[in-house]
Amino acid sequence: MVRFRWAARGRVDGRTPGPRRRFAIDPRLVVGAILVAGSVAGVSWIVGSADRTVAVYAARSALYPGDRVTAGDLAVTRVRLGAEAERYLSVADLPADGAVISRAVGEGELLPSAAVGAAEGASSAAVVVQLSGPLSGAARPGTAVDLWAAERLESSRFGPPAVLVPGATIVRVVEEDGLMAGSGVALEVLVPRTSVARLLEAVSNEDAVAAVPVSVPLGN
Repeated sequence: MVRFRWAARGRVDGRTPGPRRRFAIDPRLVVGAILVAGSVAGVSWIVGSADRTVAVYAARSALYPGDRVTAGDLAVTRVRLGAEAERYLSVADLPADGAVISRAVGEGELLPSAAVGAAEGASSAAVVVQLSGPLSGAARPGTAVDLWAAERLESSRFGPPAVLVPGATIVRVVEEDGLMAGSGVALEVLVPRTSVARLLEAVSNEDAVAAVPVSVPLGN
């Protein structure tokens, strides 16, 4: 005798299934996710805007007219300059064989494009000058000074002082040692080549020479 096994509708293996679970999305979760995504996007936009910097060169040490520099002599720094960026020497603008400094640049300062020129443009020479009196505390390497000279007339008489070389740049203060000890202060200065002859003439004649700073630093 063949037996038939009837299964009631909705029954599986004789077990009655329970009610199906429904997954409900919490609106607070959706709002939170939107806020987090918006916050991340906003931070990314702010960081991207703040990083609009350009790579320009800065002087590792004080630079003076006539100095020849290459990329290894300079430091690369990224700064936000905006419309002023073209006023400074960018990494892409430095020639592969280097350039010549045409005006003094202090240590750590950004390198202005106007302070860099071709080798042919170097027109200064370094001369050591013995001063007849003390040096101003405002005068230091990189300072621009006017060199005044009073012509020696006799052993103890001098003519009226006059500006011999305007706008010379101090390279260094020469330490007093050897023959120069006790004889005042000596400066190594950069002067235009056209002024070298008359400056050396004043030195050889033992004229009284003084260095007067063109300006006084704000810190003084």
